[in-house]
Amino acid sequence: MKISIIIPAYNEEDRIVRTLEQTLAFLSRQNYDSEIIVVSDGSTDNTRSVVERFAAASTVSLRVVEYFPNAGKGYAVKTGMLAATGDIVMFMDADYAVPIEDMSKGLQCITTDGYDIAIGSRAISGASVIDHQNFFRELSAKLYTLIQTVYLGIFYKDTQCGFKLFTRNATRTLFSRQKLNSVIFDPEILWLARRHGFRVAQFPVAWRHVGNSRIQYDSLRKSLFVFQELFRIRGLH
Repeated sequence: MKISIIIPAYNEEDRIVRTLEQTLAFLSRQNYDSEIIVVSDGSTDNTRSVVERFAAASTVSLRVVEYFPNAGKGYAVKTGMLAATGDIVMFMDADYAVPIEDMSKGLQCITTDGYDIAIGSRAISGASVIDHQNFFRELSAKLYTLIQTVYLGIFYKDTQCGFKLFTRNATRTLFSRQKLNSVIFDPEILWLARRHGFRVAQFPVAWRHVGNSRIQYDSLRKSLFVFQELFRIRGLH
């Protein structure tokens, strides 16, 4: 078995250091082959060179894919997922909001329980939120989830946690059909998964809010954009 881990990154030269340290240390202890693909989404800092320094010293396959200009998190994840060579492909956020050890729960869902997709959740039994987002952000997330459920008919309490695993077949089928480049690609992928009959498991994660997010919702325009993207999904397909 080979595991591929995709890390989308936009100007993450600082935060990705801990992410790579922890992830490489964990993978080096496992009895399966693995690769990490960092997708630099039009970064203007030293993200690429930082990753390449890790790659030179690592026993785990590590490479960086970079393109310009910045195209959005959804585009970065899609690029990495379709470039992966693993039997199971996962994407995780560059800020290390979820510890890599939680990946083992998702792997069990796929390798033991027979699911096609396993999604980390901050909102199911067993999950823990160590540091919360601000009140407005959490309230907005609940409103978004309610609207998403009604509109798309996908019944997950947390679709935006950036910690999801897919079989190779599910990866190729779904991400080759993905059309959104924004952060709202997650519900698009899960909606497509339902349409294609893939089985989806949820597993609890320990999640920590990490400040200085590269994705900010600090204006009404940006908040409305999230809903505009959501309402495009069905029409796009």
